[in-house]
Amino acid sequence: MARLQQIQALRTLGMALADIGAYLDSPAASPMAIVERQLARLDRQIAEAARMREQLLRLRTQLANGEHPELSIWLTTLEQMTMYEQYFSKEELARLPLYQDPAAQAEWQHLVAHAQSLITSGVVPDAPQAKTFAVRWLERLERDSGGNPAFVLQLTAMTSQDPRAQKEFGLSPVLLDYMRTVIAELRFDIYARYLPPETVARMRSHEKAHADHWIELAVKVRACMAADPAARSDEALALARQWFALFTGMVGDAPEVVEQFRRASSTEPMLRLGTGIGDDVIAFLRRAMARLQASPTGRGRAHGQMSSCPNVRPDPEVVVQRGIDSASVSFSSSITT
Repeated sequence: MARLQQIQALRTLGMALADIGAYLDSPAASPMAIVERQLARLDRQIAEAARMREQLLRLRTQLANGEHPELSIWLTTLEQMTMYEQYFSKEELARLPLYQDPAAQAEWQHLVAHAQSLITSGVVPDAPQAKTFAVRWLERLERDSGGNPAFVLQLTAMTSQDPRAQKEFGLSPVLLDYMRTVIAELRFDIYARYLPPETVARMRSHEKAHADHWIELAVKVRACMAADPAARSDEALALARQWFALFTGMVGDAPEVVEQFRRASSTEPMLRLGTGIGDDVIAFLRRAMARLQASPTGRGRAHGQMSSCPNVRPDPEVVVQRGIDSASVSFSSSITT
């Protein structure tokens, strides 16, 4: 009976049943965290209602003045607002250049049209012309995200997962795949200056199979960071393991190859441009890795995933940095906006 009363009380705060179950079953659950989360949710709903009210007031004014705004244009604007608001808060949208600057939005329409023209003309992804365009694409992404890695990730998730965004920006699956491949080829060229041909070939295979996995994992990491900044949860440890499993699957665990990979990633600015991975992600995974190393059971599982050589026991922070760097090709090559 007591549990039922707790559930009813939490429901009055607007909590979903799944969240209530997780809260009641967790001995470390914080009432303050629950209240803060619900307040944040209410703030978003209030902000959304306020923006909708502004749109309706503007429309009423136009109609009262005898104007006849095209309903289709107005509905498109509302649809775009709703789409963005599923991925960005009000405060974030106020700081997102792509959302605030109509000129930037128009430029992206031209970029998408140019990408489509490359496809139509039969320009292959590894052609110099395509790679030059990829540099421009990444530079605009960096500019229009305000250089904010979290925004890059949110834009990536929106344009790669939301059919409305793909329709709005003209990003067909064919075009998305083409730009993903072009950006990957641009980066492979750079890595080829540092890594053996067989490693680059391995990276190409990995990119084709796991590019989407990097995006999904990065989204999960940022969500976990918001709920567990100290990286103390089992979820944080599991995400760290997944990150390093992808890393070793991509470049292997040969120390000399990993070191050259790290050198390339730290030396070449293009390998970090538009990756969506910031210092906050690095710090979070370092915290998770430190806890994983400190755990007797976690230590064994971590070493089993990080190295197939029983004599190799890499330093946690070095491995984390290398794992972070590894995302710069598979994850960043998937960025489209």
